[in-house]
Amino acid sequence: MSTEANARLVPVPFGALEGWHDDDHAAAWRAYRLSAVHAAAHEPKTRALGIDGAGLARIAKLASAMPAELSRDEAKAFFEAHFQPMRVVSEPARGFFTGFYEPEVAASRTPVEGFDVPLYAAPPELAEVDEHNPPSGLEPGMRFARKTADGFEPFFDRGEIERGALAGRDLELAYLADRVDALFVHIQGAARLRLPDGEWLRVTYAAKSGHAYTSVGKALLDRQALPKGGVSMQSIRAWLADHPDQASEVIWQNRSYIFFREAAVQDPALGPIAAAKVPLTAGRSLAVDRTLHTFHAPIWIDTVLPQAEGGTAFRRLLMAQDTGSAILGPSRGDIFFGSGDEAGRIAGRMQAAGDFIVLAPRSAL
Repeated sequence: MSTEANARLVPVPFGALEGWHDDDHAAAWRAYRLSAVHAAAHEPKTRALGIDGAGLARIAKLASAMPAELSRDEAKAFFEAHFQPMRVVSEPARGFFTGFYEPEVAASRTPVEGFDVPLYAAPPELAEVDEHNPPSGLEPGMRFARKTADGFEPFFDRGEIERGALAGRDLELAYLADRVDALFVHIQGAARLRLPDGEWLRVTYAAKSGHAYTSVGKALLDRQALPKGGVSMQSIRAWLADHPDQASEVIWQNRSYIFFREAAVQDPALGPIAAAKVPLTAGRSLAVDRTLHTFHAPIWIDTVLPQAEGGTAFRRLLMAQDTGSAILGPSRGDIFFGSGDEAGRIAGRMQAAGDFIVLAPRSAL
């Protein structure tokens, strides 16, 4: 099986996966079947690690014809019959896992007192560029840019937009009360917005400015504002609250800016529809490097939760259903922990090494 240059896939038996027999395979099945219904109709693209999209689609067609609910034993038997675990061996030797979540934030449809931080829809002149044949004049890796009569040019960055570059164009979807809340909505790529009438509005990723993503945590580390090993969502929030006079300087180092689209909250138990075009499942969806990993592949992870959560083992089967600007490398994963403050508390502290094992279609081996 072909692999990305600095990684190889090594077959291992299911019996070598510590915790495999104890996992709730029925819960894994529910998340997998969401992927299967989509993958059966839309064959996933095979990415650089070589997990075969056609093989995943073949198995997905079988799964999509099966019941939405299976027992733990039935689901376990299905995964074992159709997939072969493949350990991702790369440098660094072990995988690394962080967490993300869907914030729940109070918002207003209109700018009123106390709600003046906009979330924007994508402007019509913002266009995705061909990553395989990028136009000249753009920075390497830039995926979005302003389309003009003469070609493409860089779009506004975060600082320019927050200073009002898009104001007055009727692109505002909603308004938040706090710019740091808005920052973390951008980082997470989605949010449930609680409107004054009690209704919920979901916003999800639509596009971005095209500029490279720079971690605010890294910016704070570089200026020695936070100690090494002390970066979390909670510590970043605390520092920005304590240093309002320096907040813009730090935040604007991340020139990437996210634009959103509206989406209904159809099933409160599920998260937003993400990059793989299926809704995320708390504790069962994983964001991966989309240039390397084929979407909808099951992935077994073996890591630990943050010390604040007791540092307990987190061994379970997840699905490759999302991606992210900071999720780079063959053994890098970002775990979706759900929606709301409790999920955010865990996701904001999640940073741990672990094992990363992809389940490959047996027919492709």
